[in-house]
Amino acid sequence: MGARQAKAYFLGRRRYEPIHALQEHLVSLRADGHIEDLILLVEHEPVVTLGRAADAGNVLLGQELLAERGVDLVQTGRGGDVTYHGPGQLVCYPILDLKPDRCDVRRYVRSLAEVMILLARELGVESGVVDGLIGVWADRAKPAEWAGAPWASEIAKLGAIGVRLSRWVTMHGFALNLSVDLPSFGMIVPCGIRDHGVTSIEELVGRAPAVRDLALGSHEILSRGLELSVPRVEDIAHVSDLEAALAEDPVSSGLAKQEKPAAG
Repeated sequence: MGARQAKAYFLGRRRYEPIHALQEHLVSLRADGHIEDLILLVEHEPVVTLGRAADAGNVLLGQELLAERGVDLVQTGRGGDVTYHGPGQLVCYPILDLKPDRCDVRRYVRSLAEVMILLARELGVESGVVDGLIGVWADRAKPAEWAGAPWASEIAKLGAIGVRLSRWVTMHGFALNLSVDLPSFGMIVPCGIRDHGVTSIEELVGRAPAVRDLALGSHEILSRGLELSVPRVEDIAHVSDLEAALAEDPVSSGLAKQEKPAAG
């Protein structure tokens, strides 16, 4: 049997909260079997998000100061602590049903890391996972090499992972730093980790692709990392009503179908 197919969409640059609400709606529909697996790729406007276990002390600026800087502050239901999203960062939200044969949270989190590792490799950066630390990490001193944290000179976080599962349907995902503004991470203690900094593809190798370009060319790596068949990434950045646009797609026809009363 071949890999299960998923459709992927690039949503453009969007504020966090509407996309979070869209995810919640799609997760409910996926859990009820009204839609098939989807992958949402997006670039967010500046936002600080707090996971379920977040320490509020890891947000170093008050809400008013964040607002003055044009940064939203949002509580979410994902795992993990505090993180920052902003322009120059590729964010991926798979809406996948892990049943019946992939009901393993660690395996799924590792697959998200694998996607980021493969994407970074395409851009000239070797990276990997570190025991006891969530996300994907690279060596600032030798970005073209990765033999593991014990052999690295200065590890820095290249990509963050935070997930939530509802009835084995996935929500949230990963954020890979391409050309994101690294000083913005100074507004928080990223993921509650004080001992290591945050880096980006641009900082490590001097250049990075636009988020849109990487997203639209990512289907093969998404397929490999997530063990799915992703034939392409469709660009719907121009669409204002994402829910309606997805409802018109055959994969997401359940969005419209759900509005109809049940027979009987």
